[in-house]
Amino acid sequence: MDKLTEKINLAKDFPETTYEQWREQVEKDLKGVPFEKKLISKTYEGIDLQPIYNKEDIKDLPFVDTKPGSPDFLRGTSTSGYLKKLWNIQQYIPYSSPDDFNKALLSDLSRGQNCVYIKPDIENNFEGVKFDNIDDLKRIFNNVDINTLPVFIDCGVCGFTKAALLAAYLKEKNQTNLKVALNIDPIGYAVSKGTMYMNTDTAFEYLTKVTKWAIENFPGLRTIGINTTHYNNAGANAVQELAFAMATGVEYMNQLIDKGLKPEDIASKMRFSFGVGSFYFMEVSKFRAARILWSQICKAYGVEGEAAKMMINAETSYYNQTKLDPYVNMLRVTTEAFSALIGGVDSLRTSPFDEAIRQSDEFSRRIARNTQIILNEESHISNLIDPAGGSYYVEHLTSELAQAAYKLFKEIQAQGGMLESLKNGFPQTEVEKIAVEREKDFAKRKSILVGTNAYANVKEEKLIEKSVDTELLKKNREEEISKIKSNRNENKVKDKIFKLIKDKSLETAIEAMSAGALREELELALDSGKDGVYEIKPLKIKRGAEIFEELRDRTLEYKSKTGNDATIFLATMGPVKQHKARADFSRGFLETAGFNVVYNKGYDTAEEAIEEAIKQNAKAIVICSTDETYPELVPAIINSAKGKNLFIILAGYPKEHVETFKSLGVNEFLFLGADVYLVNKKIQDAIFK
Repeated sequence: MDKLTEKINLAKDFPETTYEQWREQVEKDLKGVPFEKKLISKTYEGIDLQPIYNKEDIKDLPFVDTKPGSPDFLRGTSTSGYLKKLWNIQQYIPYSSPDDFNKALLSDLSRGQNCVYIKPDIENNFEGVKFDNIDDLKRIFNNVDINTLPVFIDCGVCGFTKAALLAAYLKEKNQTNLKVALNIDPIGYAVSKGTMYMNTDTAFEYLTKVTKWAIENFPGLRTIGINTTHYNNAGANAVQELAFAMATGVEYMNQLIDKGLKPEDIASKMRFSFGVGSFYFMEVSKFRAARILWSQICKAYGVEGEAAKMMINAETSYYNQTKLDPYVNMLRVTTEAFSALIGGVDSLRTSPFDEAIRQSDEFSRRIARNTQIILNEESHISNLIDPAGGSYYVEHLTSELAQAAYKLFKEIQAQGGMLESLKNGFPQTEVEKIAVEREKDFAKRKSILVGTNAYANVKEEKLIEKSVDTELLKKNREEEISKIKSNRNENKVKDKIFKLIKDKSLETAIEAMSAGALREELELALDSGKDGVYEIKPLKIKRGAEIFEELRDRTLEYKSKTGNDATIFLATMGPVKQHKARADFSRGFLETAGFNVVYNKGYDTAEEAIEEAIKQNAKAIVICSTDETYPELVPAIINSAKGKNLFIILAGYPKEHVETFKSLGVNEFLFLGADVYLVNKKIQDAIFK
């Protein structure tokens, strides 16, 4: 073996290449195709992604050289990331019975969950756990050590009675040194439901009372929630979600300042919840940008230090969930969860793969929970502090997101703030624009949902939808309430409720709860704020997969009604190399609508192909060959198909012959860039008559 006679000189052997040199070489390789068209990626956020980033792209950016925990919080609110304190694994338990909820909670806590997440049944529709009296809380928290576990409760539009109930329970247990978040979010509730069911003055009066009580009595209690998952699940982009979060936070700050609270006290009682989409680097950058934006807003109010630290919860997107090939949802959730954790969130909820289909069972909830545990135990995310920090791409994208979101935030403020902007329909309209863009991209398969608009499995068996016996739940609940009322001192409860009617104080509400009152009784005693109810146009929560799920359902309905498959025959003409590419494409195209696609060997004559199509009981045929052969094949096949009641489709789109082929009898064309949803729907309309 020859010895190495010279030392390796990296600088000499690998000379530095400038961006200009790289760009020049790339443009040569593109051979006339515009650089901007081929290599620059457009996003829903209006941000153009470059094919390469370097140190020049971040040299003038603020905050890049800051450390984790520094006042701008770009790199996280903690100096040690997840090393000392793991994120909270916040999983939803879908049971309405406090006993069933408790059983599932204890099981989940013993298997890796490290906090308690409660979604009360606000609408009385048994979607959420019953959270109406002290007995409910005793059953929910039975054998649960809430001294060591953070507790998160989604209180919706008004958390006054829920706060009173929780306070009464904790007073009885002599526990006030806990970490609790009530997530009271009247604006977020209105965005989802279209109304607060009360006027804004009443809503913010209650929020002020609860927050003031927490400041004075319960330092570990966060009262205010800013939930932007509704926007995310309606199709919003990252810029919109950030801007709406900031505008909502500022609205709460201003409203509560007007009612006498201090900015630092208000900021310290806030908790933000964001959705997590599928664009990995955009989501990582979103959470980093959120902390920068909120820190700057806090500075404007004179808030610094601990109070300016943004507590962020993240929830994987409902918008990306599919009912078709639902196990793919596990993979979607994994990438979304990964981006949230790299972005440095404080808590995370990962959706079960069957959430869009049914009440999630123990298996699907376990897989969702274990996704987070694997990211920690096997991917070792907690061993790194802001691993995205310093990436030219991520740092530049973070800055662009923050700037774009701040611009949109200022537009909202110029309209009078978030309440006025929502009243005018501005955020809803802006989100709808992006949702329409996304739907078009799914329809044309510019964006892919595996198993839904691409790589569809037409033979898959649907997950069994388990119905919930709400009548039985209602009957059981009525019996529980009757028992509670029979065991309490009615006169004492009435005295407390009459007192509450007069003073409307949280302290009296707590006393009433301690006496055995029900939340519903307290709500009837309080000012409902029905004069001038705040009402807006709600967001349209819609999953991206729904249009293709409708196609598949329609095909199944046809089979159920007729007893026959919706069969489409591929007329594969000539040898394999002549038809295979377009036949493969056509099968994938049509199977997204659930059609039974018959794909046989190639045929030498039009007569053979049509004869086989009739044998297969086909309702339509797709002519699969090359543009060069179509001028001869198409007339022959159409002539052979006359009188056979077949819908004629052509694989490809030979521009110079399209009009001629249409005049001969070709009904549809399958080609790259076609609207897959619309074409399939037209085929269904024709053959399902």
